[in-house]
Amino acid sequence: MAQIQLKGVTKRYPDGTEAVKAIDLLIGDGEFMILVGPSGCGKSTALRMIAGLEDISEGEMFIGEEVVNDLAPKDRDIAMVFQNYALYPHMTVRENMGFALKLAKVDQGEINTKVEEAARILDLQDHLERKPANLSGGQRQRVAMGRAIVRDPKAFLMDEPLSNLDAKLRVQMRTEVSRIQKRLGTTMVYVTHDQTEAMTLGDRVAVMRAGVIQQVDSPKVLYEEPANLFVAGFIGSPAMNFLPAKLTGDSLELPFGTTQLPDEIRAKIQGGGDKPRDVIAGLRPEHFEDAAVADERQTGGMKFKVTIDVVESMGSELYAYFDIEAKAAESEELAALAEDAGLGELPGAGSSGGATHVVARLDSQSSADAGKEVEMVLDVSQIKLFDPNGGRSLTAEQSQEAVGSRAAE
Repeated sequence: MAQIQLKGVTKRYPDGTEAVKAIDLLIGDGEFMILVGPSGCGKSTALRMIAGLEDISEGEMFIGEEVVNDLAPKDRDIAMVFQNYALYPHMTVRENMGFALKLAKVDQGEINTKVEEAARILDLQDHLERKPANLSGGQRQRVAMGRAIVRDPKAFLMDEPLSNLDAKLRVQMRTEVSRIQKRLGTTMVYVTHDQTEAMTLGDRVAVMRAGVIQQVDSPKVLYEEPANLFVAGFIGSPAMNFLPAKLTGDSLELPFGTTQLPDEIRAKIQGGGDKPRDVIAGLRPEHFEDAAVADERQTGGMKFKVTIDVVESMGSELYAYFDIEAKAAESEELAALAEDAGLGELPGAGSSGGATHVVARLDSQSSADAGKEVEMVLDVSQIKLFDPNGGRSLTAEQSQEAVGSRAAE
């Protein structure tokens, strides 16, 4: 096992394009680190530089105490698991898992021992003599992981290993990957575009956009204290709603009314005083509730009435969509987020005829229905505020330190 450190690492292509821009990241010994972001954000390029499959244009890469910039992939003592399994179809599971050791001229008895141990960890004992064509997608992915495990590397690198699996199997394999990493205790760097995978798997998550790390922290902190608009909008499903607002002292004017901010939020806001200022309010769907079914804690929030456009029943909860008569919140970061994530995935960034779309996650007991007027209650203690110029969070703890290409230590 070993820690991995990136110091000012940049990847610049011959045409001048920078896929990764001077990122600093420290991945602890035995840590499960997730790199997440939209397509083209540089996460796979960063992983391939750790593996030695991409040259580093600037900066230093450490595995353990050793600078590995000029080391060939085979000399870095890492194992990589790819999206497409990369199994040899003419070999059995046993042969596939032990192939790297065979190339290294390891004794056949030791190969068998390591393969059988990995097969026990991965629940593949009954499949060792089968060929890949006779395995399910999940079993093939476990074989690919087994091939990495038998090498006992310093670190595992995984590049979207579950993206080829169907939804149900992906959930099952997420659990398997987490269980295996905890059992082995090996440093693991895992790339995904799926924020659900990122939030459920990692010890820490690095959110990337346009080659830059936006924030590195635990899944809980990323969700509750996003450092900027991009992280706030990218993490969470359904996505956070963004609404234009005006802040004056401890009073916040939203499109559906004015509320007093709780002391704990007001204490976090830096600068501004009592002078009115435009801000962007971030409201997560679960912080709305139908006032008719809200519990005692929720009923003290801000109440307003809306007409519901669409209701999606998820069984245990409802997603209620409605419009607020207000111009959509405007920011360069929101425009970029809408482009990166797809406008349909960003409720607050879409507008139609002067209205802003909002989604609320309601209790399944709610009677909300399309065309019906419902009294909503908003938990104002959960409101996040952002600066429209630059997208920085005004309410996140240590938001300044969390932004940019620095690991949260």
